[in-house]
Order: sequence, then C-alpha cells, then structure tokens
Amino acid sequence: NADQLKEQAARAAVALIEAGMTVGLGTGSTAAHAVRALGERVASGLSIVGVPTSQQTEAQARGLGISLAELDEVDHLDITIDGADEIDLASFSVIKGFGGALLREKLVARATVRQVIIGDGGKVSARGLTKVVPVEVVPFGARHTARALERLGARPVLREGGGAPFVTDGGNRIYDCDSARIAAAIKALPGVVDHGLFIDLVHTIIVAGDDGVRTYRR
Repeated sequence: NADQLKEQAARAAVALIEAGMTVGLGTGSTAAHAVRALGERVASGLSIVGVPTSQQTEAQARGLGISLAELDEVDHLDITIDGADEIDLASFSVIKGFGGALLREKLVARATVRQVIIGDGGKVSARGLTKVVPVEVVPFGARHTARALERLGARPVLREGGGAPFVTDGGNRIYDCDSARIAAAIKALPGVVDHGLFIDLVHTIIVAGDDGVRTYRR
C-alpha cells in the first residue's frame, strides 16, 4: 500500500525533529503525512515553529495546532520535510511541483540546513529523472512564454483544473515540460519563475518499501 509506505517514511523523517527547531512543511500527499505526524508530536509537547510551503499545508498545520511563521520571519530553517514526484538516488536530484507549490517549496529548500525528501519506493527511478518537469510562469504573456519553451524542445502542456488554467498560490500558471536536461535554459527564459527540478538542494532521502525504511544521506 503506497499510502502506508508514505506514512512510514514520513514518521521516520519527523523523528529527526528536535525541540526548538524551525521546520519547513512540504506540500502534497506524502508531505501531508509528515505534517500529521508532526502535529501528534506537537500535541504531546514538542515545541517547534513551522514554515508552510503552501496555503493547503498552512491550513492543515493550523488545524493541528502547529505554530507557524512566514519564511521572511526566520533566518533559516533547521530542517524541511517534503515529498517528491520522482527521486534519483544517484544524483540526489528530485522533481517536484505536481502539487503546484514548486516555487515556495524551492524557496524554503534554499533556506534550509537539512532538506529531507520522503517517499515510497515507487517514486525512485533507476534511470535518472524521466518525468515531466513542472515550470511555473507568470500569467502575463504566458502563451509567448510557452512558445519559447516549445522552441527549446520542452513540449509544454498547460496544466488545467476544473476546465481552467491551474493557478498557483503565487497567482502563476504551470506548464508541464518534457525534459529535465534543459532546465537551465528554461530558467533563463523571461516569464519563467522557476522549475520543479531540485539539484544540489537535497541532503537526506528517506524511502519506504517492502523491505523497510531506508535512509540515504549525501
């Protein structure tokens, strides 16, 4: 059961949190397990401050009684726990953004001393990063930005929800693009805010599989 494995990885990561830490709270179905487990520890007396990476996570954390702060209200984060859409253990790179929060997740990751990625074994790729890369773009001139992405060979597909373009917490749109190899060229385009490829940002990866929970450190 993938959901049970996600919970196992999440609880292993939350066990790393100590009193007084500032903790980044990721977004998505896997990260939600970590927020829930952290809420249990807070209810038992653990004192921490959380920095959520999305409005969805903020609402969940507040409902669990977790004290929160904005990113600019802290100097750094001691640890961040987040999920990933695809994990490459060889390079310690991951693809994120299927939950639509890649920009805030990356900003929090860059301010974090220890970025912990959690997931079930199905998220690990043995062939490097192969999934599409979410790219967040500003809405002004978005069609022109998409054409520029096409010229790079990225084959952008506008993400939709409810028959309309998906809108991020920052008011932007997301194009799911075909290749992680051209991430640097994508980031250089005017109109692109950021992409979901996380390189040199991950310190620890915790994967739960049928053979148990394994922890990998860079």
